[in-house]
Amino acid sequence: MDTDKPTETVVLFDGTCRLCNGWAHFIISQDTARRIRLATVQSVQGQKLLAWAGLPQDNFNTIVLISNGLFYVRSEAMFQIVKRLPWYWHWVMLARVIPGPLRDWLYDKIALNRYRLFGRYDSCRLPAADHTHRFLNTESHSSAP
Repeated sequence: MDTDKPTETVVLFDGTCRLCNGWAHFIISQDTARRIRLATVQSVQGQKLLAWAGLPQDNFNTIVLISNGLFYVRSEAMFQIVKRLPWYWHWVMLARVIPGPLRDWLYDKIALNRYRLFGRYDSCRLPAADHTHRFLNTESHSSAP
C-alpha cells in the first residue's frame, strides 16, 4: 500500500487491546467480500498510515478507517466500517441520529477504559493462519503468550 495517498480500505486498530482484536475478528468474519484489510497501529505499516493521517503514533485511543485517500476516526470510522459490511448490518447506521459529539463522547469513554474493561495482551497477537492475507503485514507483530 502506498502511504502517499492510500487507496486501499484499511482499518487500523490497537493490536494489544482485547476489544479491538475482537472487533478485527468480527470484521474478518462479516466482510465476506474482503473489502477491508487490517493493520495494527503497532505494525510498521500501521505507523506509516498513522503518520500519513497526522494522527498520534504513540498514544492511540481510536479506531481508524482509511479509504480512497481519506481517513475516519471514532464513531464515524465505525459507521464507515459498517457501510462496507453486508446489508444486514446496515441497521446500525440508525445510530447516526445521535449527535456526533455525543457519539464520540461515548466512544471516547469506552476507548479510554478499554484495557480496564476488556483486558489487554502483552504484545500484538499474530493473525490466525487463514487470516494473514487480511492484514497489510505481519512481520512486525509478535505472538502473545
